[in-house]
Amino acid sequence: MYQSPRRLCSALLTRDAPGLRRPSAPGLRRRSPPPTAAPRPAAPRLLAAAPAALSAAWTQSRTVHSMGTGTSRLYSALAKTLNSSAAAQHPEYLVSPDPEHLEPIDPKELLEECRAVLHTRPPRFQRDFVDLRADRPSSHPSIRVMQWNILAQALGEGKDNFVQCPIEALKWEERKCLILEEILAYQPDILCLQEVDHYFDTFQPLLSRLGYQGTFFPKPWSPCLDVEHNNGPDGCALFFLQNRFKLVNSANIRLTAMTLKTNQVAIAQTLECKESGRQFCIAVTHLKARTGWEQFRSAQGCDLLQNLQNITQGAKIPLIVCGDFNAEPTEEVYKHFASSSLNLNSAYKLLSADGQSEPPYTTWKIRTSGECRHTLDYIWYSQHALSVRAALDLLTEEQIGPNRLPSFNYPSDHLSLVCDFSFNEEPDELL
Repeated sequence: MYQSPRRLCSALLTRDAPGLRRPSAPGLRRRSPPPTAAPRPAAPRLLAAAPAALSAAWTQSRTVHSMGTGTSRLYSALAKTLNSSAAAQHPEYLVSPDPEHLEPIDPKELLEECRAVLHTRPPRFQRDFVDLRADRPSSHPSIRVMQWNILAQALGEGKDNFVQCPIEALKWEERKCLILEEILAYQPDILCLQEVDHYFDTFQPLLSRLGYQGTFFPKPWSPCLDVEHNNGPDGCALFFLQNRFKLVNSANIRLTAMTLKTNQVAIAQTLECKESGRQFCIAVTHLKARTGWEQFRSAQGCDLLQNLQNITQGAKIPLIVCGDFNAEPTEEVYKHFASSSLNLNSAYKLLSADGQSEPPYTTWKIRTSGECRHTLDYIWYSQHALSVRAALDLLTEEQIGPNRLPSFNYPSDHLSLVCDFSFNEEPDELL
């Protein structure tokens, strides 16, 4: 039986939370900052959740926490992706399956569903875009890029020891909606994510219906697999809007350090803007964590830069690199990127008074080992070919609160970074 996109969307989101109430429809305007924080509304009852037969089928496959399924023709194509652990065993899953012309979901309706699930939580924080328009004009629409380490669910619940974060705040049934709400609020054209361990049962099914094409590359030895009742390996994911870009080529890169293959990965894709015909490369990565691994990260960064040098034909193709580098600006890997022949600049430096300083933090958490406040996340770009038109400001210390991240208000221990880029009309000569 056919299910409308609204009913299907509701089934996806309400399997874990039946009986929630629907808020009044929120407005969602393209390219505008999120609305001022207000209490999450509750109103008439949501549409019925998935049928009883579906619930019974789901009970038999509790190895994953999903956004739900459906018995309709529209949803049948996604049923085989529910067990994410199978993805690690089948290389063909590293590229998103054809959605088989599934009905699209209206982003406003999905946002409405998320807010209904979250109606008992505090409202999301207000963040504003800072206008950074350079003198160079652009005749083409800007490209919005979002970088975010979303915090793997298995790590958040099982390994990271966020001692000040209530365990209820980490429940996937609601945390997934906080993540989606953040993405839907800013509606990026390109989305670069790290620590994704719910790609096949959550992000790929939903984002594909919002018009995104996605690619997932898991870590070879994901620490998520050490956690009981895990949802499969975590890795990097890259999504782009298919109505704006055409995929020219794609590379999944397993990073090396001192000639050894490592557990860290990257995705690099060359895209072509359908409106202008301009090409650029977008890459996402997540480097090795922990103090004491600085030289290892440096070697991984050099390997990634060499790969990107080849992919961009020696910087002939403009480049944007997003990632959790697990490195402060004082580390060698940061300096390698800042001094590379690819002529890269870090977009978030432009928010500082002198345009030369990184933000004071992009992650802030409290673990059993103590409080950690670091700048680890970056969006690098080819400054000869691209300009940053705007950047999303970070949360203040007051907004983050004394218990730090994650929290009932915010789903990850890392802040999302969002930038609007435009092509320079006449790219400068490389230095």
